[in-house]
Amino acid sequence: MNATGPLPHVEFAGPGSAPPTAPLTWGQRAIWEAIVRTAPDDHYFNFGRVLKVPGSRTVAEVCTALAALVERHGALRTTMSDAFRARPPEPYGNAEPYGNAEPYGNAEPYGRAEPYQRLAEKGRLPVVVTTEDPDRVLGELAARPFDYFGEWPVRVALVLDGDRVAHVVLVFCHLAADGLGAEVALRDLRILLLRGPDVRRPGAAQPLDLARWQAGTEGRRAAETAAAHWEREYRRIPPAMFSAPSGSPAGPPVWRALLRSPALELAVRSIAAAHGASTSTVLLTAVTELVGRFTGHETCAVLPISANRFRRDTTDIVATMSQEGLFTLDRREAPFADLLRAAGPAALRAYRSAYHDPADRNRITASVSAERGEPIHPYCCFNDMRFADPGPARCDPAEITAALARTSVTWPMSQDKLNCRFCVHLTTEGVSLTADTRYLSRPDMERYLLELESLLVEAAVR
Repeated sequence: MNATGPLPHVEFAGPGSAPPTAPLTWGQRAIWEAIVRTAPDDHYFNFGRVLKVPGSRTVAEVCTALAALVERHGALRTTMSDAFRARPPEPYGNAEPYGNAEPYGNAEPYGRAEPYQRLAEKGRLPVVVTTEDPDRVLGELAARPFDYFGEWPVRVALVLDGDRVAHVVLVFCHLAADGLGAEVALRDLRILLLRGPDVRRPGAAQPLDLARWQAGTEGRRAAETAAAHWEREYRRIPPAMFSAPSGSPAGPPVWRALLRSPALELAVRSIAAAHGASTSTVLLTAVTELVGRFTGHETCAVLPISANRFRRDTTDIVATMSQEGLFTLDRREAPFADLLRAAGPAALRAYRSAYHDPADRNRITASVSAERGEPIHPYCCFNDMRFADPGPARCDPAEITAALARTSVTWPMSQDKLNCRFCVHLTTEGVSLTADTRYLSRPDMERYLLELESLLVEAAVR
C-alpha cells in the first residue's frame, strides 16, 4: 500500500504485571497449535476490522486514542516469550499432519518447556497512514503472518480523507484476540475517539490474569470436567471423519467454497421456529448429518468453535477465548426432526467441553490413540462466526423454494496447508466450506454445500 509521508508511531505506557510473564491461556495455546500446524500459511488466522471514525479527527488525535486502547488491553501489547523462539516449529514431530505420521501421537507438542506470553508496559506501535480503500488496506495488512515474538499483535492503518482520518484499520493476531475480542477493542476505540481517555472506567481483564486463574484450583476443576467429556467421546467416535483419499487432490490442496443461498437462510429460520431451536443448532445438526452421509459414519464427531465468554470476568476481555468443543451425533438414518431433538443436549455438552486445557486434550488424544491403535482426531470443524443469531421465523414454503434461483457457489480462497481437513464457517456472506481436497475433492465440496441446502430446504417445506 502507498503510505503518505513519514509513518507515525503510537507511544503507549500501560500497567504492568508482576511477573510480566505467564503461560499461554487455553485459548492462546489452542490457536498456537493451529498456527504451527498451518505455517507458513498461518496468515489464514489473521483477521481485521474497519472502524469509521466518528466526527473529524486528526492523525494525532486518533493516535492518542489508539495509545489508550493498547494501554487498556494488555493483549495488544503481549508477545510470545523470546525463550520460546528457539524451540522447533513442528508440533508433533512431523510438519505434515496428513501423511503417515501420527500428528497427535505426542501429548506434549511443545517438547519439555512450556510456552509463555510476555506483557510489555511500554512501547511504540507503528501506524501506516494512507489514502487507499480501507478494505484493500485490511487485506494487505492481513496477508502476511505475524512475527509472534518480535511484532505487536495488532497492525494499524489510518485512512485519510484530506487531512482527517476517515477510517481506522485494525488487523489482529489470533493469539491476541478472537472475533468477539476484536469487537470489544473496536467498541472501546470508538468510545475513546468520542469521549477521550476516561480514567474513571474500570480496568479491563487481562490474559495474564486469566492464565493464572486457569492454572489455579477453579481452573483445574473446570478443565477436568471438560477432559472427562473428551475422553468419553474419543473412545467411541470414528478415528477421523474424512480419512479416505479423495483421488482428486487439487493444487494447492486446500480450497474454500462459499455458498450464498437465501433459500438456506429462510429454511434454517423456519426449521428453528418449528422446533424451538437456535439457527446455529439447526445448521450444526445439518452439517453433521451430511458429513455422515458423505463418509458413511453412523456416529459423527464435529468440533464446533465456542466463544467461551460465559464467565463475568471474560465478557469484555480482549483475548482469544474461542476453542473447539466436541459434538457427537448418532445418526442411524433417523429423520432430521429426531436428529435435531437429540442435537440440542449434545450441543450444550459440546460447547461446555470447549473450555478445556489443550494439554489435557493432547494427553487424552495420545492415550486413546495408543489404546485404539490409530490416531484419533475428527479433523472436522464448525464455526458460527455470526455475532447474532438471526432468530427463528416461520417462512412461506413457496418463498423458500422460489429463493433457490438466487443460489451461487464461488471459490474465494486456496492455499497449501491447513490444520484441519473440513471446516464449515457461517458468516453474514453465507456458508463456506474450507477443505483439504486430498480428502474431499472440489466437486464433492460443491456437492456437499448444495446438498446441505437441499437437506434444509426439504426439511423446512415438508
